[in-house]
Amino acid sequence: MNTVSFRREIPIRHDVDVFVAGGGPAGIAAALAARRQGAQVYVAEGQGCFGGMGTAGLVPAFMRFTDGVNFLAGGIGQEIYTRLKTYAEIAEDRPSGSVSINVEVLKRVYDDLMVESDAAFTFQTQIIGVETEGSCVTHAVCAAKSGLFAVRARIFVDATGDGDLAAWAGAPFEKGDAAGNMMPGTLCSLWTDVNWEVAGSHLVRQDAQLDQAFVDGVFTIQDRHLPGMWRVSNRGGGGNIGHTFGVDGTDEVSLTQALLWGRKSLPEYERYYKTYLKGFEGMTLAATGSLLGLRETRRITGDYTLCLDDFNRRAIFDDEIGRYSYPVDIHASKPDQASFAKFDEEFRRLRYRDGESYGIPYRILTPRGLDNLLVTGRCVSADRFLQGSLRVMPGCYITGQAAGMAAALAADQAVSTRQISIRELQRRLKALGAYLPNV
Repeated sequence: MNTVSFRREIPIRHDVDVFVAGGGPAGIAAALAARRQGAQVYVAEGQGCFGGMGTAGLVPAFMRFTDGVNFLAGGIGQEIYTRLKTYAEIAEDRPSGSVSINVEVLKRVYDDLMVESDAAFTFQTQIIGVETEGSCVTHAVCAAKSGLFAVRARIFVDATGDGDLAAWAGAPFEKGDAAGNMMPGTLCSLWTDVNWEVAGSHLVRQDAQLDQAFVDGVFTIQDRHLPGMWRVSNRGGGGNIGHTFGVDGTDEVSLTQALLWGRKSLPEYERYYKTYLKGFEGMTLAATGSLLGLRETRRITGDYTLCLDDFNRRAIFDDEIGRYSYPVDIHASKPDQASFAKFDEEFRRLRYRDGESYGIPYRILTPRGLDNLLVTGRCVSADRFLQGSLRVMPGCYITGQAAGMAAALAADQAVSTRQISIRELQRRLKALGAYLPNV
């Protein structure tokens, strides 16, 4: 492979207490929590809006905020949920606990919260590298329209979803199953002219209709897993439909192929919905996400790895920073019948009754070998089972606000992320509204 030496002197444009890489749900929660503790914060967001998968990615619904009894995403997550209900009518599915997303309203909710916080931030700003000294990150390197620049911070928070900052700084990580297979992505979509009075719930199983569509040759790939269509407005639907199998979200070539396939496959789903399901006969595709919906890439290895045994025993931890209860939801990495059957069995079995949850320890936010960087969101230290549960947006609010709070504490006290007082972190999280019944 040919190489070129690339050296530049670049300006240090931000010198802050806490730098947050990524403004998705985890990054938003981290930035707001840190700012409310008085920390100077700068957030670099690569897209043109905050929110990541729920906005640029057009994911049509939040998975459950609650365990059926308690509001688990208390604090920042509760504020976002409450503002959404104030700004627009939102549809909640009681059996699953999912909450539909009006994407433009959610964008404005995030904008308002961040502007009110007085945190510094820029959109269209990509993280492209890190500089380290020993076990500490010293600078993050960013690229924007104005050129390259650096950010110096006391504490860094990786909210990229893919663990980019942590991996580039040398943190160990895992990807996928034992063979390296990862969950497929989905190019989510918006549709108009859905008759919801006729269509009813998106959660009704469609096995018979899919079987007939397979027989009729509607689909190029016979994918039996169809998460479905959510009601996002009076006549609008948000589609979490179709899978991009084999995608690696840390490889731009793989991402390119997945996006091409995602757009190409949607006419097949349009034909399916119009022909085989009631209420969708007049629907029209309005938009696809500018960001591919990714469920899995790197899982950064931390001081503790949250695992399936913790899920099964409804674990309680001394360093708990939240609790969560979403089922284990590992989408099949291949579109064959056996892979779908395995997903279906796990998704039915690995779930809780109302009121049950598992603890989230602070140690899954602290990557091995790094003293001033925290990870949050879907790349936290968990095995594949627990990543399949904690990866969803309300889970990201929980780990995000804990990372932001811990970062502010460490920056203020000039200590490493492992030297902060866990009791003080928990006290401040509870004051913010976090659900910590065992503290």
